[in-house]
Amino acid sequence: MFGKISKYFSEVSTELSKVSWPTREEVYGSVAVVLFLCVLLSVIVFGADFILNRMLRIIF
Repeated sequence: MFGKISKYFSEVSTELSKVSWPTREEVYGSVAVVLFLCVLLSVIVFGADFILNRMLRIIF
């Protein structure tokens, strides 16, 4: 049983050494894009909510 566990971790280590990890600059770029899109989507949702709220107040 311990042999299988040892083999598993050995194979995991081998596979992780094959992974192409992103550079620090690529990670920063991805984070910037995600943050920008989150802010943009928040503004769009806020605007839609504000407009719909005003329309409903006029109707009711």
